[in-house]
Formats: sequence, structure tokens, C-alpha cells
Amino acid sequence: MRRPFVIAVLVVLTALSVGASGRPPASRWVATWTSMPQLTEPGNLPPAPFTGPDRVLDNASLRQTAHVSAGGPRIRLRFSNAFGGAPLPLTAVSVARPVSGGAGVSAIVPGTSLPVTFHGKPSTTVPAGAQAVSDPLPFPVRAAENITVTAYLAHGQASTAITSHPGSRTTSYLLAGDQVTAPDLPGATPVDHWYFLSGVEVLSPASAVAVIGDSLSDGRGSTTNGNDRWPDVLASRVPAAVVNQAAGGNRVLQDGLGPNVLARLDRDLLAQSGVGWAIVFEGVNDIGTAAPEAAAQTADDLIDAYDQIITRAHAQDIRVYGATLTPFGGNSPYDTPEREAARQRVNTWIRGHFDAVLDFDRVAGDPAAPGRLRPAYDAGDHLHLNPAGYRALASSVPFGLFDAPPRG
Repeated sequence: MRRPFVIAVLVVLTALSVGASGRPPASRWVATWTSMPQLTEPGNLPPAPFTGPDRVLDNASLRQTAHVSAGGPRIRLRFSNAFGGAPLPLTAVSVARPVSGGAGVSAIVPGTSLPVTFHGKPSTTVPAGAQAVSDPLPFPVRAAENITVTAYLAHGQASTAITSHPGSRTTSYLLAGDQVTAPDLPGATPVDHWYFLSGVEVLSPASAVAVIGDSLSDGRGSTTNGNDRWPDVLASRVPAAVVNQAAGGNRVLQDGLGPNVLARLDRDLLAQSGVGWAIVFEGVNDIGTAAPEAAAQTADDLIDAYDQIITRAHAQDIRVYGATLTPFGGNSPYDTPEREAARQRVNTWIRGHFDAVLDFDRVAGDPAAPGRLRPAYDAGDHLHLNPAGYRALASSVPFGLFDAPPRG
């Protein structure tokens, strides 16, 4: 007598598990690669002839590679015009697989190029201050795969205020004309910057980890086209996607290279798709640029800011892990007794107040010389790490921190 009821329940449960879209509800859009948008400094604008008196990339193509962290059957792209002084007209865009799967290469595998559309159209215009998300693309990607994105601007962007990520540590290519489907770009101008492309999302059951940081996460000291920043290494060790929302020179409290963390938190963390965790590894530039006599107050202000970050992230069911600030002893001009005392105070607070702690200070610090980096990890300026140092940071992160579901 109970058999029809059981069958009915199974039918309902199956319908709920599949959902109206025909996909399991566990699959959703998740950020798998990001490039923190910044206002492009004059020295990082596209070189001549790609920058003119009042516009950039006029009748030019831009080819860039991105290193995704999590894989899935479909992707979509984000383009940012956050700092543009004029609308950004994207005439045509394609996605393809780079030759040999490499980062920073100009050639693509023949037959892999796929046109990117926006609302079913081959082009779009991104208003000043806005972003555009492409239509979903049937372009399967694997974890840790490089993909190539080529954009053509028939008339360029009518401003020299443009959006980019200068510290790409990845080579991009500029060439005149429409090269969206070109198999290679002979004669192209190489530049080690990303322009306009700010994100790749993947349809995946995974959640993402967003790294909020400065040059130590952006990868100064890492290998160009090597994808050996510590967030890249972390992505190879954990089941989650890992997206790098860091920029060299960035600060928590005040604008530097890019807006301060408190100002960019909504854009770079809370508005990212599928983020379940954040890692905050930033503050050394706040301390290092403070006047020595103001270092103690800067430490107090940083602690207040971290508390704000935790509060705002928790409101979106995001767990927040704090990374202690690594040493800068011997670096000029950062190294003073007052700034070192401020770093120690901040690290003491970090060790007791985040959802979990990544003690990068103890990993990178030299036991024989407190306040300095281990010589084997020092990139040479006593502030940034080399690839071995970045591997050590990533390897110290407990694997199980990303096994648990997000807070919600």
C-alpha cells in the first residue's frame, strides 16, 4: 500500500536534485581565475603604436593567457572597465587552447578557437566603471589548464585611462588588425601585463578561495609564465578553485596601486562567483609605508580593518583565514624597529581572531635571524620570496581547511 507514496517521494527528490536547468544544483558558476582590476599607470599602457594621444588599441588585437584553477564543462569570461575613462567597445572575442598548453604563448591550437558572445551577440560595449560577463561557452577546461583569450577593438578605447593588471607575470601580445582567430601572431608586440580581462568562471560543484593580497601574492619574485606564485601552488594542492585578487603595492587602509582593501572588498571578494573562503595576506605595505612614529597606530588601524573584513565576509557566509605578515628585516626602507614591533603586534592578533591561521611568518622567517626571511626563500630584496619560498607558503596550508563547506 505504501509503494506509490515511495515512488512519488523518489520522483520529487529526483526533480529537486536535477533542478529546472537539467543540471545537478551542486554545479554553479565559480570563479576559477581572476585578475584584480587596476588603473593603468602611464608606464604600463600599451606601447606605441597601440597607445595614442586619446585612445588605446585602435584597430588592434590583444591575446592573453589565463591559468584556471578548477575545471568544468563550460566557462564564461568577465571583462572590466572599472577604471576606464570611456566605454570599452569589444568588437570580437574568442577563446582557444594555447599551443602546447603553455602560458604566455602567442599561438593557439588550430581548430580550438570558439567565438565569445554577449547576449547572443558577437560584440559588446562595457560602460565606464562597469564590467561585462559573457554568455556561457561550451569550452571544457581542466584544472590547472591555460586558456587563450583574444579580443579585437576595431576603434579602440577612447581614453588613456584604462583597466589592467600590470603584474601579470604572464606575457600578452598586441598586433594590428582583427586577429581573433589567427593561429599565431608573428610580429606581435609582447607585454607582460593583462588588459581588460578580469575573470574566468567555470560551471563546477567546487567553491572558490579568494586571496586578498599585495605583491607577495601577486607573485613578485616568481617566474614569468611559470605560474609559481603561492596561490598557483595552493590551487594544485586543494580541491577548491583559487583566485588571486592581489596587486603589488596594494594596501589595506589607503589606496596605493589599486584601491585599498576596504574599498575593493565588495568587488574583489563579495561579488565573486562561488567564493566560500577568503585568505587575507596583506598589511605589510601599510606598515612599511607608515612613518616610524605612526607604526603603532597603523597596527591598531590594521586590526580594526581585519575585523571589518571578517564581519563583512561572514555576512556572506564566507570563512576568512588570516595569513601572518612575513618578515622584512634588511629591506630598505621598510626595516625599522617601530615597524617590526607593529608587524609583531598585528601577527599576534591574526593568530587569535580569524577562522583559521596560515602562519606564513613562521614558515618564511629565519630562525637564526628573527625578523628576516630565510636566505633560501629571499628573492633578494629581503621582502619578496622566490619560487622556493612561495612553494613553502603554499605547502604549509593545511589541506583540510577547504574540505568543509562554506559557512552557510
